[in-house]
Amino acid sequence: MIDKIALILVIIGALNWGSIGLLSFDIVAWMFGGQAAMISRVVYTLVAIAGIWCISLLFKEREHREMME
Repeated sequence: MIDKIALILVIIGALNWGSIGLLSFDIVAWMFGGQAAMISRVVYTLVAIAGIWCISLLFKEREHREMME
């Protein structure tokens, strides 16, 4: 369950960065009142933590396959 939540947050972050790169438009800041707004900072922090969590997913698949062999 945590993996799925982390993946959703990473996708949200990727879409936000895509909109910044392509359109110069920060969706999170727009939705929550600017980059410095507390809720925007919470969202950015959660996305960062989710990204760090997803690093473990790179190795989880390999560990699972090795256990099955």
